[in-house]
Amino acid sequence: MQAPASEADLCKLVQAAGGPLAIRGGGTRGVQAEGAVLSTQELTGIQLYEPGALTLVAAAGTPLAEIEAALAAENQRLAFEPMDHRGLLGTQGEPTIGGVVAANVSGPRRVAAGACRDFLLGVRFVDGQGQAISNGGRVMKNVTGYDLVKLLCGSHGTLGVLSEVSLKVLPRAETAATLLLPGLDTGAAVAALSAALGSPFDVTGAAYGDLGEGPAAMVWIEGFADSVTYRAGRLADLLGRFGAVEPVTSAEQSAAIWRAVRDVAPFHGQPGDLWRISVKPGDAPGLAAQLGAEQLLFDWGGGLIWARMAEGSDLRARMTVRGHATLMRASVDTVARLGRFHPEPEPLARISAGLRARFDPRGIFNRGLMGADAALQE
Repeated sequence: MQAPASEADLCKLVQAAGGPLAIRGGGTRGVQAEGAVLSTQELTGIQLYEPGALTLVAAAGTPLAEIEAALAAENQRLAFEPMDHRGLLGTQGEPTIGGVVAANVSGPRRVAAGACRDFLLGVRFVDGQGQAISNGGRVMKNVTGYDLVKLLCGSHGTLGVLSEVSLKVLPRAETAATLLLPGLDTGAAVAALSAALGSPFDVTGAAYGDLGEGPAAMVWIEGFADSVTYRAGRLADLLGRFGAVEPVTSAEQSAAIWRAVRDVAPFHGQPGDLWRISVKPGDAPGLAAQLGAEQLLFDWGGGLIWARMAEGSDLRARMTVRGHATLMRASVDTVARLGRFHPEPEPLARISAGLRARFDPRGIFNRGLMGADAALQE
């Protein structure tokens, strides 16, 4: 494993590479690519943090926990709430901010606040020729090249090796509450979540699944205490037509519920293949009925489905609606047979290939992850 300690060293290693390189941050997502491992774990440190300007700049290998601790000390946070894959995938290591950006990792709050790429202001990265490139800015007033910044986010290391990222951060909410609607079937649950998200009551998250006490639709509200109390009451009235509404008014209990949703806790330690599916929320109930899954968890109002399938199942062959499915965990043979990422439509595949040829003309970065750019659709 090669772990350069500076961006200059990273450039030299890429220039000298005689074969493919497998880019790795914390290694928590378990994605394997061809070639020698090139780790960013030594590129660490918060380079700039201005709480008043709501901006943070960090080296790509900086542990996510270090960044979250620094933000918490100023009563701030990463609004897109990146999930922790370790429990779901049975991996080790420490998540890094570069890995979060490379995979556009976002949690339940994304449905309201936006994804990781929506908070990315700038990047520094090394392309396939070993050139260091800076794009975007370090503050919100300077976002030159914003589109290229968003292109790198979610490219899974196929376009370049991130060395530094600049992010917009937000204040933490004063308090939170959750409304539970137990016992609903999939169709009624998605209808209830859609009603909540379509209401004027500023919903933070909307999910459906069994977190250990039976299936329930879950609606998350954050903000100032008086506002949360008011909105929770109005939403309870609105959602009452779908069934009984059980309020969870403890901010700590709400946080525990949404951590479980974020990290797909009900699937931890369970056998089978794990799939992550992005679809139109209205298509989710019908798709769920077709999959024959052993376990399901819906997030983003039904737009994101986590499915635990019998080993070796070809979930994509069962999809009759538009969307894409990523095989998150399976045997080596199953990944080789089905592919980790959803096949791209031909026009998009040509664009993706052209981008990779421009950024990485030697084709050395994360070879074997073809189709990774499907994440850009999410």
